[in-house]
Amino acid sequence: MNVSAVVVSHGQAGQLAVCLEALRPQVDELVVVANVPGSTGALPPGTVLVQRERPAGYGANVNLGVSRSSGEAIVVANPDAVAAPGAVAALHAFMAGHPRCGVAGPELFYPDGGWQPSRRRFPTVGGTIVRRTPLRWVFEPKRLQRRHYLLDERPAEPAEADWMLGAFLLLRREMLAELRGFDEGFRMYGEDIDLCYRAARAGWERWFVPAARVEHAYAAVIDERFLTRRTLWHLRGMLRFVRKHPERLLAR
Repeated sequence: MNVSAVVVSHGQAGQLAVCLEALRPQVDELVVVANVPGSTGALPPGTVLVQRERPAGYGANVNLGVSRSSGEAIVVANPDAVAAPGAVAALHAFMAGHPRCGVAGPELFYPDGGWQPSRRRFPTVGGTIVRRTPLRWVFEPKRLQRRHYLLDERPAEPAEADWMLGAFLLLRREMLAELRGFDEGFRMYGEDIDLCYRAARAGWERWFVPAARVEHAYAAVIDERFLTRRTLWHLRGMLRFVRKHPERLLAR
């Protein structure tokens, strides 16, 4: 099973260079999708560069990158994610040994070394309202929604997941083909949850593999400010998610 990597850059040339330097020795093929001018600097030799004529949403860019790749497994990474040596090999080995594993995710860490809880439960409407409105000042999510963030679980061995943050994931091409890739109706936010939810319904497993370690400089803009463009994108994404999967309206 050979491995490609698809990285979408939206004006993040500096971070992209560090991300690709870490990925290059770990994958068989690099594909970079430049969403806006200034998204790349010098690229490693052999990198496939796809330049967008006009900006598109994250899912559409990933799908485009996947279409230009050849690997049986594809790392989908954000420019702000830096894979530790051996991270892709650990994910790849696990996926190769588990034929129904469609998504494998690493353990994420902040640049200061702090643990980043990336393995999560599928969201509920009530929980999302608290996290994305001023209610979070009263009902602190990290304290009262520990089940959503799985804060009381930190597996040392591979563990199944509902979904994992899309900052760095290894995806099986066969699964992506069956699901027709990411839903391009999500501009940004929610497309990773939707992909994992559709994968679950189709019988594909999602696994957290802590032997793989990745540093992720998570900006957390929507966790800190209200009424930004990103907050609106997140709201639109979650509305699309519940329209597609109305059974989640009753989930607890």
